[in-house]
Amino acid sequence: MGTYRFETMEDFMKAQLRRYVSVFLLFFAFLCGAAAVTHYSIPEEMEAGSVVANLATDLGLDVKTLSRRKMRLDIISSKKYLEVNKETGELYILETMDREYLCSSKTATTCFIKMEVILDDPVRIFNIEIEIVDINDNAPQFRRDTIHLDISESTPAGERFSLSNAVDPDIGSNSIKTYYLSESEHFDIEIQTGRDGSKFADLILRRVLDRETQAIHNLILTAVDGGVPARSGTASIIVRVLDTNDNAPKFDKDSYKINLMENSPIGSLVVKLNSTDLDEGLNSDIVYSFSLYTSEKTQETFHLNPDNGEIRVKEMINYEDFRIYDMEIIATDKGVNSLSGQCKVTILITDMNDNHPEISIKSFSSPVKEDIAVGTVIAVVSVSDKDSGENGQIDIDISDELPFTLKESSDNYYELVVSEPLDREKVPEYDITFTVTDRGKPPLSDNETMTLELLDINDNVPQFPQSFYTIQVVENNAPGALLSSLTAHDPDLHENQYLVYFIIEKEIANTSMSMLFSINPENGNLYALKTFDYEIEKEFLFHIEARDSGVPPLSSNVTVHIIIMDQNDNTPLIVSPWRAHGSVVEEKIPRSTDKGTLIAKVIAIDTDSVHNSRITYQFLQNTDATLFSLDQYNGEIRTMRMFSYRDSRHQRLVVIAKDNGEPSLSATVTIKLSTVETALKTYADLTEVPLEYDIFSDLNLYLVIGLGSVSFLLLITILVTIVLKCQKAKPSKAAPPCRNSVISERNSTIADSTLVSNDAYWYSLFLAETRKGKLVVRQPVPKGARYIVSSIPRSTGLTETSDSAASTLQASTTTSSSSS
Repeated sequence: MGTYRFETMEDFMKAQLRRYVSVFLLFFAFLCGAAAVTHYSIPEEMEAGSVVANLATDLGLDVKTLSRRKMRLDIISSKKYLEVNKETGELYILETMDREYLCSSKTATTCFIKMEVILDDPVRIFNIEIEIVDINDNAPQFRRDTIHLDISESTPAGERFSLSNAVDPDIGSNSIKTYYLSESEHFDIEIQTGRDGSKFADLILRRVLDRETQAIHNLILTAVDGGVPARSGTASIIVRVLDTNDNAPKFDKDSYKINLMENSPIGSLVVKLNSTDLDEGLNSDIVYSFSLYTSEKTQETFHLNPDNGEIRVKEMINYEDFRIYDMEIIATDKGVNSLSGQCKVTILITDMNDNHPEISIKSFSSPVKEDIAVGTVIAVVSVSDKDSGENGQIDIDISDELPFTLKESSDNYYELVVSEPLDREKVPEYDITFTVTDRGKPPLSDNETMTLELLDINDNVPQFPQSFYTIQVVENNAPGALLSSLTAHDPDLHENQYLVYFIIEKEIANTSMSMLFSINPENGNLYALKTFDYEIEKEFLFHIEARDSGVPPLSSNVTVHIIIMDQNDNTPLIVSPWRAHGSVVEEKIPRSTDKGTLIAKVIAIDTDSVHNSRITYQFLQNTDATLFSLDQYNGEIRTMRMFSYRDSRHQRLVVIAKDNGEPSLSATVTIKLSTVETALKTYADLTEVPLEYDIFSDLNLYLVIGLGSVSFLLLITILVTIVLKCQKAKPSKAAPPCRNSVISERNSTIADSTLVSNDAYWYSLFLAETRKGKLVVRQPVPKGARYIVSSIPRSTGLTETSDSAASTLQASTTTSSSSS
């Protein structure tokens, strides 16, 4: 409430008066409205928003004044489930109502919600009563889903058992109407009505129960209400039938006949009797016992287990003493009024094969040689058995995998004979097991094992793992170096196995193999006796023999191929340009030489193998790197440009020739070039016009020309001779190379029609000039055995080749190379 302040006492008195009038009018309106109650009935579970009635119409109110008069609902003692629309005067559902929740008392037949409709100015109060009508919205439900009953199988028919009833929150016709029981030949129900009108059912036993036939009965009890449509609920009834001792123990068979072997072990099972009792608990627990009709001898010989009915041997049984045992066994249950059953047991004793056959070795030869003849007798054995009949009949056997067979010589005597050739290297000894078995049931057997040892003979040739050995040996090896171990194998024994190794003598170039190689006679280790040079000797082929020490000895041999592997042990030899003295070559060239002109060609040879003898060329020193170029593969030195006035008159070139070995070996040559201003004719140009030495024999021609011409020719010849000796000529495209240049051909035919092999390089060098032509030295690689000297005619360029040992030319070339 707010706080009001009054300025005068008069104002305060007027306000109090107005308050009293209002209270009076409100009380008067209440008294007038109490006499009339507006009643409505609605079903439960109506949806929210559903209209119940139009209060404005039913109460005679002006719809337009409802908002101004502040129309409102006042629900008494209940949650506000309804509301009035002040615009239309409609009473509508605000929240769904559940009659069972609002009126939980089962005894209440009606359920009301009371409320007041209050309006101001003037104040009016209307009493509204809403009856909630029940609908069938609840199904019957049992307090327990499962009902357990224990009923003895001795219970008489007609016995009645109370069952838990179902409940239904609905009232009237919507409550429980009746019960139904699932189909059963033993049970039925009777429906009872309580004082309050509730329904419940009793279970009636219509037929006597038998636990042994059916121990558990499962029933379904259904409660159905009277609503439309009807609803129902179910509960399971489990009836457990309690047992009574109404069944006697019963054996599987009334009588048993059992065959038992004599000498059966004490404690062995004879038979396990099985007696069943359909009852349960103590009524089905069975105790076994001998009856009074069972003899004392039988009870002393056999033991009966009272709990499980097992009959076991108690004493040793002898067929000769007692052959048949009769007994009567009684099975009794442990019920209060015990019941029993019995059966007869007859035990027949069977004679058994209780004597083992015996084997005796009368003769045995061991050891024997492995080449013993097939059919030779190596042993004689005899067999016996104390039993009679089939128990005394004996069979003797040995393994089928053995190279022996048994032959019967007389009654119960057998001979062991060799049936296959023997080989000690495959099987050095045999364990021969003789097995004897009688024909009793069950059969008895015995065995005897003897060991046959084989003596070795020399019947195996030594064998090498390989028939051909290839051994690679690097040249310059140390004398006495181990090359390989050639070991043979001989499966024989002792002296037949001891091997001795030999080199089969073979001469190569009047040299015996034993001078080059040695083999250890005991272990086959092969050694080199000398240092090999690849450039002289490249391979050897010989045989090695392995011989055993048997009598007579046996042997085999193997081929050995020794391949000498090259080392880079030869320094390249520079054979061009030709150096008469020392390692410096001096040449003169015109300053007018064109770009790309061949100045010189460096050629080196190497007597190593193809891989190690491949030569590459490099400048170690070059006065002007822009003036000359060197081809690293063919050694050609050419001008890269023309000479200028700034270039020095003297050029110094140092060329190194390196082979392809590891490590690489090399040789060097120094070329001093001097430039001259006068352009002289090259040696190649001179060779284009053949020097006709025969012209001096034609006197008639010179007499015509005159003395002046002779003098002029003489002067020219002298000048040309000087130039050829002091200056390297410029090459011509069509002419042969000048002095100190090289003719190099590969995979082609040389002028003398000699075919160069595909894997060889030919090198040529002009060493001198003769009247007939130019002298050429050529070295083939990798043959490397000698030089070939050829003569190239001056006029034709063809080569006349003569084969000669290097002799003086070779020696001079070698001396020149070493000096470089």
